Amino acid sequence: MRRDQMIKGAVSLFKQKGFHRTTTREIAKASGFSIGTLYEYIRTKEDVLYLVCDRIYDEVRVRLHDLELDGGTLQSLSRGIAHYFKVVDSMQDEVLVMYQEAKSLSKDALPYVLKKELEMTKMFETLIQKCVDEGELVMEHDEIHLLAQNIFVQGQMWAFRRWALREYHIDQYTDRQTELLLKGVRGYQAAVNKGE
Repeated sequence: MRRDQMIKGAVSLFKQKGFHRTTTREIAKASGFSIGTLYEYIRTKEDVLYLVCDRIYDEVRVRLHDLELDGGTLQSLSRGIAHYFKVVDSMQDEVLVMYQEAKSLSKDALPYVLKKELEMTKMFETLIQKCVDEGELVMEHDEIHLLAQNIFVQGQMWAFRRWALREYHIDQYTDRQTELLLKGVRGYQAAVNKGE
């Protein structure tokens, strides 16, 4: 609970002022903590970005874990996409701050964040691979990897490009993006099969 307060306070400040112009004292105040209490949770401002990254990752993992991931159907893949997009919708500020400020991380910290992102993408690779295993999709390993990356970026786009997507509700956005992704896969497969 206190960690969430701290993340929320820090994210709000990072969004307003940027990472470098925000002080730990301001984070403590925005979180309703004393500076001493804040330092019970973090050593540096950079640690807050770790916590933001972990929170996004944990939320995606929990939402995808709750699905029937063993199904190997396009419906289960679509549900996985919808759950991920809803996480991004509920954590728009965190997603935006994470990617705006990841450049502020040290050379030691950045690999940690990138590893978490790859782990989230791997969840989609697993969902897609199950669809391939069940004959719902026909894809090579590199195509599975690229489709997972596309899903991940389409979810992030909801946070990054909200200003351009105002006419959509999250459910409409999810339906359209999922339809476009799956149509693209089917169209690609049809073109490959035709060329054989």
